[in-house]
Amino acid sequence: MNGEDTKGDRLRERNVLISRLRNAGIQDERVLEAMSRIPRERFVPDNVASHAYVDAPLRIGWGQTISQPRIVAQMTEALALRGTETVLEIGTGSGYQTAILAELCANVISIERHPTLARDAAERLSALGVRNAFLHIADGTLGWVAEAPYDAMIATGSLPDVPEPLLEQLSRDGGTFIGPVGSREFQHLVIVRRRGVWYTRRTLGGCRFVPLIGKAGWSSGQPGKRQEDVDGD
Repeated sequence: MNGEDTKGDRLRERNVLISRLRNAGIQDERVLEAMSRIPRERFVPDNVASHAYVDAPLRIGWGQTISQPRIVAQMTEALALRGTETVLEIGTGSGYQTAILAELCANVISIERHPTLARDAAERLSALGVRNAFLHIADGTLGWVAEAPYDAMIATGSLPDVPEPLLEQLSRDGGTFIGPVGSREFQHLVIVRRRGVWYTRRTLGGCRFVPLIGKAGWSSGQPGKRQEDVDGD
């Protein structure tokens, strides 16, 4: 099979996935259009590229995964982006979610603790012409104060709870956080919205994400423990 045939197959597979996402209840056409423009196969290792448009998470190395497309769509839709926002992404990973966000907002600030993942994601985004995503190597569970406040935040890995540093960096005028919160083995998607000094919180369905390691997240050395618990031992 030549390159043109492969490219055509990938496009057809992508279109089928978008139809399935729509049938699964994703209603924001801007989200669906953004996902139809981003080639997911560019964000996964070559040995799993043929599965890029299966609605499932895929391993990308370093103990990380690229999230299931339906979850990406659901989380992105919940942020209700309109194009003017500055969004904080906690956990760049492959850069796929970053690319989707960049299609839908003014600027994405994305934090990744693993230098190799950050470098590879930056190269992919640059190759695709993404110019409004800014990647930093740091502890994403503490946010990125330099660009705060944020209109929206998305955590791409699990947290024991929504970290206080992230809540403090949300815009007081309706800033929204979404991410998986719970135990290390199982979480629920949590949406937090801020109005002044008040926060509202609601929970969506269950999910399973890899843990976000960091000062306000999980410990890398002791499974099941939060980093703050380790620090307090």
